[in-house]
Amino acid sequence: MLTVNLRLFLTDVNEAIGFDPYSNELAFCTPNESPKANQLLLEYLNQLFYIKVDKEMMDLKIKYKKLSGTGDNTALSIYFEYSHTPPLKSLEIKNAVFTDLFFDQNNIIYVHVDGIDKSLMLNKKTQIYELIF
Repeated sequence: MLTVNLRLFLTDVNEAIGFDPYSNELAFCTPNESPKANQLLLEYLNQLFYIKVDKEMMDLKIKYKKLSGTGDNTALSIYFEYSHTPPLKSLEIKNAVFTDLFFDQNNIIYVHVDGIDKSLMLNKKTQIYELIF
């Protein structure tokens, strides 16, 4: 099993999607979450983020999301989960999320593959990372 986790500041998500960092319109992970929240989030992510397993592009489908933290430090965690046929040979991830908005943006991605945990830090200069198994 392969799990990829993104943690994004909620204010940044709201700014990227709705152009207002303090908007409550999408209301992620609340009882009032907008019916279009996941669709808009995936439309944004599909422009700047991908996962390739053994050179094959994976469809981005959110397994689940959750909020943590408070105020400006509230983070939206997004989990993607995929089955794969062992042995996994390579995993390529591109994460250019928010690099169009913030010059010094760093993105941390958490990868869990068959009991192996790895964290990656990507940024504007290094947007793609490939793990070889």
